[in-house]
Amino acid sequence: MVSAMKTAKFAIGQVVRHRLFPFRGVIFDVDPQFANTEEWYEAIPAEMRPRKDQPFYHLLAENSETEYIAYVSEQNLLEDRSGEPVRHPQIGEMFDKLPNGRYEPKRHSKH
Repeated sequence: MVSAMKTAKFAIGQVVRHRLFPFRGVIFDVDPQFANTEEWYEAIPAEMRPRKDQPFYHLLAENSETEYIAYVSEQNLLEDRSGEPVRHPQIGEMFDKLPNGRYEPKRHSKH
């Protein structure tokens, strides 16, 4: 029996913001479904805990105070249309900024 794989709504390099909390970021990786630890999952209050059967996104994230890595379910993300650049210090290592406000993964040559 083959299970249906959900297509991710957001793309690597896209700027998104959290639906409930005041942070935003650039997507740098996508898991087709939850792939973090049970401890991480259980630490989320039960009433806010997202379903595991959806894409989860790794973000180079920022809030008004700091920059960090976030792991967020698709149901909790919205497209960020502010056009403001993301200030995370690792962005330059992973992405080139495009004129449309999105970020394109850097091309690395393989030897």
